[in-house]
Amino acid sequence: MDKFTRKTSFEQWLSPLNFKLFDEQVENFQLNRYTKKLYMASFMKLLLYAQLHETESLHALSDAVFSDDLQKATGLNSISFSQLGRRLNHIPTEFFQTLFLDLVAQLHQDTHFSTRRKTTTPLKIIDSSTLPLNVTNHRWAGVSKNQIGCQTPPSVGVYGSGTVLSGSGCHHECHRT
Repeated sequence: MDKFTRKTSFEQWLSPLNFKLFDEQVENFQLNRYTKKLYMASFMKLLLYAQLHETESLHALSDAVFSDDLQKATGLNSISFSQLGRRLNHIPTEFFQTLFLDLVAQLHQDTHFSTRRKTTTPLKIIDSSTLPLNVTNHRWAGVSKNQIGCQTPPSVGVYGSGTVLSGSGCHHECHRT
């Protein structure tokens, strides 16, 4: 009989990440070179933890490592804020950009973005706006006798021919206008 194992939260949150690409980028930028303790895999888990728990500083993140669950997930017993800062400064922006754009490409593939885009109007938002929505197609947004709308956050970016929402893109406010 197989042993039933549940995925940890970190495994679930990191599962969309292309680990082959991650390893290639780490090797390409030599990010684990001369590393004794804080390898990129552990550091990415710490960054994910910091983002999800809205950790305010590297001091707070280094203090959070004393949690047994976080120690188990990252494989770190302790880490100083100065080590975190040095590590963060050493990572080029292109590393994160490559991983992010790969996740966006996966999202587009999973949601059949290219085929849906042919049948719908492309949406490119630069700033915070209220978008009018069709009552027939968007019943979830509520109905009024005039129209309905959706307030988008100002943190929306446009890359190439596709629209990409940032992490706060899920926190939109829909209202009747």
